[in-house]
Amino acid sequence: MEILKTYKLFIGGAFPRTESGRYYKLENKQKQVIANMCLSSRKDFRNAVVAARKAVEGWSGRAAFNRGQILYRIAEILEGRKAQFVAELLLQGSTKSSAEKEVRLAIDRCVYYSGWCDKYQQLFGSVNPVATSHFNFSVPEPTGVVCVIADENTSLLGLVSAILPIIVGGNTCVVLASESKPLCSITFAEVLATSDLAAGVVNILTGNSKELHTHFASHMDVNAIIYCRENAAEIKAIAELSSMNVKRSFVWNKDWLKAENENPYLIMDVQEIKTTWHPIENIGVSGAKY
Repeated sequence: MEILKTYKLFIGGAFPRTESGRYYKLENKQKQVIANMCLSSRKDFRNAVVAARKAVEGWSGRAAFNRGQILYRIAEILEGRKAQFVAELLLQGSTKSSAEKEVRLAIDRCVYYSGWCDKYQQLFGSVNPVATSHFNFSVPEPTGVVCVIADENTSLLGLVSAILPIIVGGNTCVVLASESKPLCSITFAEVLATSDLAAGVVNILTGNSKELHTHFASHMDVNAIIYCRENAAEIKAIAELSSMNVKRSFVWNKDWLKAENENPYLIMDVQEIKTTWHPIENIGVSGAKY
């Protein structure tokens, strides 16, 4: 008898089962059951937000270069487990060529964003001209906890493409993976758990968007939400509920296979611009400051 794997959740660096005890049977195109997936509850989501909030200070306080090193390490581990990801994509119905392409692009995307970790602030920050004797700087700073409802049509690439721009800038995130193609999401969580990424920076849930999207949008300790699907009713509900605590909401319904959809402007969607004024000390001929 074949024993199907039960894929758990990834919360706070650990792999718990859903607190509700619910799961759903994942089927392939031939209607054969290939895995048991946790059906996340509202409590699972709340636990993930707590873990993400706890990790914000430490992750945002890391040197940008160090964040880049960790993202590059994710790419290295992903490369080493490439065959496993291809096999899972094949199991979910991808062709061999499309599976190999998706994994290759996911690895390249990790390398791409690792390079932006210590560069986006230089590109989007500025020294502003002012009429008084002050220095005036504007710099991007992390928004905080960002929630993502990931692309339903890709198992790995859409997930990676949404997570990376968020964590590059020092944010932490809670992600709801694809319901129909969730296998690679939890295997990717295993990559994250062994990559030096701090616990709680990325938290991955599996389950039903219809059940959870309102909780993602209405939670008062979430600072932004990104929706990567095309359900008009869910988009409308998220926009309305996000206003409760003025959280940012974005729709990233993109073709992640296109190179144009990896760019630093996605990083800036979940950054706040902080402007700092600093007085200029004038030094006279005698050396006295005034």
